[in-house]
Amino acid sequence: MRDVRVVLSAPVAEFVKRGREPVVTQTLRSTAAATISYVVAVRLSSEPAPLTAPLTALLVVQVTLYSTLTTGIRRVNAVVAGVLVASAFSVLVGLTWWSLGLIILASLVVGRIVRVSEFVPEVAISAMLVLGVPRVASTAWDRVLETLIGAVVGLLFNFLLAPPVWVATAGESVEGLARRMRQLLLRIGEGLTEAIPVEHAASRLHEARRLDHDISEVDAALRQAEDSVRLNPRVKEGLLHRVVLRTGLDTLEICTVVLRVLARTLTDLAKEREREALFAPEVGAALQELLGLVADAVVSFAVMVTTDVTRSAETAEARLAEDLDAARASRERLAGLLLAEVRRDPEQWQLHGALLAELDRILDELDLEHRSRRLMEELDRASREQRERHPRLTAAWQWAGRKFTRRGR
Repeated sequence: MRDVRVVLSAPVAEFVKRGREPVVTQTLRSTAAATISYVVAVRLSSEPAPLTAPLTALLVVQVTLYSTLTTGIRRVNAVVAGVLVASAFSVLVGLTWWSLGLIILASLVVGRIVRVSEFVPEVAISAMLVLGVPRVASTAWDRVLETLIGAVVGLLFNFLLAPPVWVATAGESVEGLARRMRQLLLRIGEGLTEAIPVEHAASRLHEARRLDHDISEVDAALRQAEDSVRLNPRVKEGLLHRVVLRTGLDTLEICTVVLRVLARTLTDLAKEREREALFAPEVGAALQELLGLVADAVVSFAVMVTTDVTRSAETAEARLAEDLDAARASRERLAGLLLAEVRRDPEQWQLHGALLAELDRILDELDLEHRSRRLMEELDRASREQRERHPRLTAAWQWAGRKFTRRGR
């Protein structure tokens, strides 16, 4: 028994130790909101076990305040629509197999009409649960009341205790992707002065293609982070955080595409030189050095875009600038060596030129000036879209800002 307690207490201790992480915070918040909504529903509803309230609160208290607001409204609309459909059917017909089919069909159609998005099945579920009880009228309104209690408790819970911000988690995902790209670049640079089997080169190509899956996972984490900073009082510069991370991931995504093409170029070169060294010793060493410097630059770029702008972003930017300068100097040396190689053996000049062009493209994407220009363009575009989407709110905000400035003077 003692061993069982030790085994069970270990995960609990680890959970408490990680108490400040977003996952732990969200778990505790969801549990508290569901419990509070049940206590309130017990006092206000006539149902003996009003479990709809904690269920609604559990679903409404999403990981971000923005999704909580949108989800809460849609869920309440879905339940109310289902209750109204069930009430109308209870007046006209009883519960039979054909009436059940009709109510499901009508509920799904109504759900599409009222635009409850992913909660369309909830309309039909609410209607069936209400229609299946003997006292339809009282049960219907109790279900609406419980849903409202759960939604209100969930919304108030998020307003009083702001949801966790997932920017750090998304930043870790971005850095993890960059480090996997770095490892692949280093592996591509191994054995360039030897005869590389085609299967070995092809395995690097397949590994580069698997980065697409990593991109989709990081994109999901980034979307969660973008929602977490919307309408969140704990974040002062939500738009800046969203744009910095999004443009950073876009750059890494382009680099993964170029990296895949780079791996394909080396695979084709391995097919052409199946029984001889891929490059001359001096050229292979220079290319391996450049791939290592590019790999370091990719990680430095990821660190820069995920670093808090108020702390050490300047240090991360300086590190990236050093890595890029070293990579460009190495690139010039490699270009001279490849040119001499092509003059001696012009048969694979296209593959050599493509290899150099692909490395240039990665360096151009990581360039600081290119990064700053892209960041400003995205900030301007996001601000313009926000003004076009909410013109009255933007005008009111600008008017309030002018009033405040005049009073300050």
